[in-house]
Amino acid sequence: MEMSMRPLVLAPEMALFAGALVVLLSGSFLRRSRLSATRSVAALALAASAALTVLGMTRGTQTAFDDTFVADHATAVVRVVVAVVVSLMLLVAADDVGGSPREAETYALLLLASTGVLVMSGARDLQVLLVGFLLASIPAYGLVGLERTRAAAEAAMKTYLLGALAGISLMLGTALLYGVSGETSYVSLTRELAASPSGVLSAGAVLVVCALLFEAGAVPAHFWVPDAAQAAGVTAATFLTTVPKLGAVLALSRFVGVLPATVAWPLLVGVLATLTMTLGNLAAYGQTDVRRLLGWSTVSQAGYLLVPVAVVGRSPLAEPSLLFYLGAYAVTNVGAFAVAAALPEHRGLTDYRGLARQRPWLAGSLVVCLLGLVGTPPTAVFIGKLTTATAAWEGGLPWLTGAVVLNSLLSLFYYLRWIVPVFGLGSSAGQPFVARTAYGRGARGAAVTVGLLSLLLGVGAGWLWPA
Repeated sequence: MEMSMRPLVLAPEMALFAGALVVLLSGSFLRRSRLSATRSVAALALAASAALTVLGMTRGTQTAFDDTFVADHATAVVRVVVAVVVSLMLLVAADDVGGSPREAETYALLLLASTGVLVMSGARDLQVLLVGFLLASIPAYGLVGLERTRAAAEAAMKTYLLGALAGISLMLGTALLYGVSGETSYVSLTRELAASPSGVLSAGAVLVVCALLFEAGAVPAHFWVPDAAQAAGVTAATFLTTVPKLGAVLALSRFVGVLPATVAWPLLVGVLATLTMTLGNLAAYGQTDVRRLLGWSTVSQAGYLLVPVAVVGRSPLAEPSLLFYLGAYAVTNVGAFAVAAALPEHRGLTDYRGLARQRPWLAGSLVVCLLGLVGTPPTAVFIGKLTTATAAWEGGLPWLTGAVVLNSLLSLFYYLRWIVPVFGLGSSAGQPFVARTAYGRGARGAAVTVGLLSLLLGVGAGWLWPA
């Protein structure tokens, strides 16, 4: 019994959770001028989580708590990507919340939500999935509301209500599946669900899928995303549109893998993917606020991420393409938000006119990230879109491949609406892009780093793919 528990398999998650507790407690006693020390604690927790993940990879696939949690290569990828992108977000946070009374709370909430995301990514039991879902969701509500503005309060309320509904959906779906099978473990569900009544089974599966789509920011639980991206603090917006997707999409791919053929889940996921990418792209067309545009962009990206999930078990490319796309999207999205964080007074698309002449490195990073989100070579997201579209074709869903290609072309228009002013003359907002002595330094560093990383991942994908 003791051997089947193996709690140290969750050492990376424990490192993040312990870091969150240290940050939260120390933030209660430190003076405001010293709260920046908690950022170092958060960075150490993330580094420890990544190091423990790499160490655990040498032991191969491991399970814990009677096979209800698995630490395989997919879990390891999400762990490492979360550690990297949240570390980059700490650079953004240094400018966004540095020196404010809510600094320690922000870092603690980031670490707690990240812990929940990692638990979701490795869950192989519906009860463990529920624990991860709640741990990822509840801190997110606080992150949205930290900004203390009317718009942020509205966004926090919308996020909370939809999140509560998603949590109820997950619990109800778990109850239905347990009722027809007597099990919540994926290992047992794979065997028991085949003989379950198809009506109840389908209802339970749909409820669980819809709950995970809230975390992924996908249709039909996407309504909170653009409001949170626009109204929340830029650190919170960056996190909420990036990190929860990593755990939710992987958790969804694990869950649909246990459903029997009596449930037409490939068609369900494929239709949801198409609706998500199409709605996100169409809604982004009319946006003029850069962060709201990025919010709708992340909705469309969730649709692309769902494509390989629709062909899990039907194409050998499904899992590797999903994992690569998750990493590529995460770093690229962080880069786009980092540019917005470096220029907080420039919120409109036309406010970026002349950026290329005055701040070429920042403009270059923005262009790389936006073209990366389109799926332009040689960026990392291009490889992700290419392989996911190929996986859909191999998995017998050619219409889904066509949806990916068509929506990628459609998305080019609204990204160009942001890129074109960057190379214009002058500044329509009358505010030059002058580098201030302290503010924006962390965000600029994160933006340039991510731009280079996106290109390196795209160019080096051929060497990285076998791993």
